[in-house]
Amino acid sequence: MSRIARVELFHVEIPLDEPFHPSWIPGYPQTQNRMTLIRLTTDDGIVGVSAGTAFEREREGLGSLLGPYLIGADATNLSEIRQRLTEASFLGWHNWWIEPAFWDIRGKLEGKPVYRLINPEIGPVERVPVYASTGSVRPIPERLAYLDRIRDMGITAVKLRVHSFDEREDLAIVEAARRHLGSGFTIAVDANQGWRVALIDDAPLWDLERATRFARAIEPLEVAWLEEPLEMHDYEGLAQLRKSTTTPIAGGELLSGWHDVRTAFERGSLDLYQPYAMFCGGLETSRRVLAQCRIEGLSFSPHTWTNGIGLLVNLHAFAAHPERHVLEYPFEPPGWTPAGRDGILAQPIEVAPDGTIAVPQEPGLGIHLDERALARHGHRFFRMTKASLAIHTIRTKGLRTALDLKRRKDRRGSGPTS
Repeated sequence: MSRIARVELFHVEIPLDEPFHPSWIPGYPQTQNRMTLIRLTTDDGIVGVSAGTAFEREREGLGSLLGPYLIGADATNLSEIRQRLTEASFLGWHNWWIEPAFWDIRGKLEGKPVYRLINPEIGPVERVPVYASTGSVRPIPERLAYLDRIRDMGITAVKLRVHSFDEREDLAIVEAARRHLGSGFTIAVDANQGWRVALIDDAPLWDLERATRFARAIEPLEVAWLEEPLEMHDYEGLAQLRKSTTTPIAGGELLSGWHDVRTAFERGSLDLYQPYAMFCGGLETSRRVLAQCRIEGLSFSPHTWTNGIGLLVNLHAFAAHPERHVLEYPFEPPGWTPAGRDGILAQPIEVAPDGTIAVPQEPGLGIHLDERALARHGHRFFRMTKASLAIHTIRTKGLRTALDLKRRKDRRGSGPTS
């Protein structure tokens, strides 16, 4: 049995070559790719890694909350780990981005890449096709130049962002792209309405009427899907929209777990499900969504937009799907490039001339950190071992209580000690 012997957390801030202006936060110039990195080490030396996107340093106290839950835990017992993460969410943050690190450990212990753990029946999948996922709203001439660039890269699919108060401007972007690319190129559209943010500048707010008008207007343009045209929990509105247009409706990236996603299935809300493992309940939820999509004959393509580690994690969920089509590849130069997105990976995730990316075949997730880049861009703000946990418990609870907690933990086998 492999038990967690060390928990490490890092703040990571990778400078971007140019400011990136995400369409989902209007008016916000992103100059760094920030994340919280977790590195777990078992008592037999197996290391699991994952990372969650960060806005600032909002997770400063995460280690003292989670460390006691994870130290001593059976790293291979995913149901127990998921229960502990759920319990910790009652006391603090929702941290499903941590769960894939345990799949990483399990894959290494079983000698299998994670996608073959998610779907044991799948054979080797060496490469998968991707679509270029834009992240900003740009003037049409700039967007057309971008389309030429990705086409030269071998990519044959794109996702455009529309986020204007003027419906005509949104439609004009899609019309111009279709004219420029012709009929053989896949175009999808993301309205960024699932989780609207108006932190700095105001943001458009779609209702069912606007979403319906837009979905119908792009029908002649053969759009592959319209993503998040309404608030993500508006299950009935999405179901009604889906019945009102031939444009497929996509979403689900930030639904908080299987119970939320199951409601979307029950209401018939989506044609394409896009769980993002770091937000939407971990890879276990992705696995369940994939299985349900196969039962109902619906499409499945995980969301991947955060950082290179998030891309790799969701790549495994996608590779586990036998009827896969295209996977999201975040790419919006000059601000959001493989160098900035993947800055702490030993090698950036690059697109081959045939428009595909490689699927790791080694055991686990296939995440290789560049330790020098991590030292340059990261700061370890938390480290806990069994010994340091004991000292922490004595300091905060007193020796008598610490010994009592240890006896209880030993009787149970493993459990939180604070």
